[in-house]
Amino acid sequence: MTDATSACVLCRGAEGDPDLGRVQVWEDRLWRLTTAREGELLGFSYLEPKRHIPHLTDLDGEEARTFGPVIGRISRGLKAATNAEIVYVYIFGDGIPHLHVHLAPHREGDPLNTSMIRGAVVETKLPSGATAIVSRDFPALPSSTHEPVLARIRQQLATPE
Repeated sequence: MTDATSACVLCRGAEGDPDLGRVQVWEDRLWRLTTAREGELLGFSYLEPKRHIPHLTDLDGEEARTFGPVIGRISRGLKAATNAEIVYVYIFGDGIPHLHVHLAPHREGDPLNTSMIRGAVVETKLPSGATAIVSRDFPALPSSTHEPVLARIRQQLATPE
């Protein structure tokens, strides 16, 4: 690993997931999908390349060729597993300099809106250095509520398309 990748929590793969409150639910040779274990939204996930690619603008090679099919498959799987109306997709890119796509399954009555988070926003620094941004108006759901959704996401993505 280079100095940049050794310091990157996402380059640590599954080893870095606990620092971010995530669990890996799917992977292929180039990509991995992690899903939040806690929070106010069921199925909130992150798609990231296994190779250190800092930003979307740096996407190249096989990752660039497979990005569309992979994000389409992941979005369909998340939508089905969470019974979402739609899956919002966000790329911010400056919190952790390793490409990671935020995938937010949206259902009526959840905290999401076109502004991303409904209600008063609270930002908290995580031990990894990343920032958790949550709604003060929507308390985190217990881990026990997230576990069945994690299992359904895994099931949806276990079968090749």
